[in-house]
Amino acid sequence: MAAFQQAHTAYVPQGNPLGLNESVLNTTDPIEESEQEMVRVIKYRPGTNTLGIVFFCLLFGTLLGTLGERGQVVIDFFSAVFEVIMRMVTGVMWCTPLGISSVIAGKILDVSNLALVMSQLAMFIVTVAIGVFLYQLVIMQLVYFVFLRKNPFKFYYGLINPMLTAFATASTAAALPITFRCMNEKLRIDPRVTRFVLPIGCNINMDGTALFISVASIFIAQMSGMKLGFGEIVTVCLSSTAASMSSASVPSAALVLLLVVLSAIDAPVQDVTLLFAIDWFVDRIRTTNNMLGDCYAAAVVEHLSRKELMALDAATLYQVSEQAPNGHIMNDTDPDLDRRSSVPDSVIVDIPAAVANGQAMRRN
Repeated sequence: MAAFQQAHTAYVPQGNPLGLNESVLNTTDPIEESEQEMVRVIKYRPGTNTLGIVFFCLLFGTLLGTLGERGQVVIDFFSAVFEVIMRMVTGVMWCTPLGISSVIAGKILDVSNLALVMSQLAMFIVTVAIGVFLYQLVIMQLVYFVFLRKNPFKFYYGLINPMLTAFATASTAAALPITFRCMNEKLRIDPRVTRFVLPIGCNINMDGTALFISVASIFIAQMSGMKLGFGEIVTVCLSSTAASMSSASVPSAALVLLLVVLSAIDAPVQDVTLLFAIDWFVDRIRTTNNMLGDCYAAAVVEHLSRKELMALDAATLYQVSEQAPNGHIMNDTDPDLDRRSSVPDSVIVDIPAAVANGQAMRRN
């Protein structure tokens, strides 16, 4: 039942901790009712406990990875389930253009004041854009400067080509080859770091997606007349962060996760269809944020791992498998290293001249 119930805080009269009806308690005096002190209690309401399910899955997957071969059976089972679901989704995607167009048209017909809704959507786009650019131009640059003590805007300028590619394709994975080339060749980030950080960040580091889901959840709640308290806002932040880690690197994947977060705060999920009409543009904005987050993370990781990388280079360079008598270093693992480590200790001797000098010295 924990997966299908949501816990929330409710205020009830002090003498009624269970929240029973006043008729049951036989208290009909309105004056006494207004003077009663309200206390907070934990109550449950029907609905999917999205936040609990997400964190349970994260913990379950993390511990499953530590079992090794014993957990391989469970991993194979979920891999097969994933393949089946992906084939189902592929079939549904063929109907996506017609389905989304019908949903948007139906929602527009239900709106009484279309101009007001369009102005609200425009303000939503502006809010997301301001948040994304504030994160890019202030937070990321500050993190880069604190750790590396270098000009962060030079690093930002060097990522123009991957940013444009991510904006055009709305996919971090599609821009990954250009990101690799730019990070390795232009910005001189160690390939060992980029090969490790960028693919992982492409799948789990979705800070732009988390920002979009948070703003969209609050936007839909406000449009439906809901008043979000501090607890609901914290729930939105935690659910958005956890859900973004499971976001796929495909366009408009955040809209599916938005339904999960809206269910966590008991907000109407049918209003998500309003965002279908503008997500094609907002998705491109937040994708650039996801890509930049991966690149800045790789730069920070390389800086923090500088000593380890230098030690690994030194161990590889001076690992000697065989040393010849003339001091020539032989390395069986890296022939190029063997050629680079050759010591030019040969001496050129003029044999005829040496023989002539020796005969002249004996005659004397």
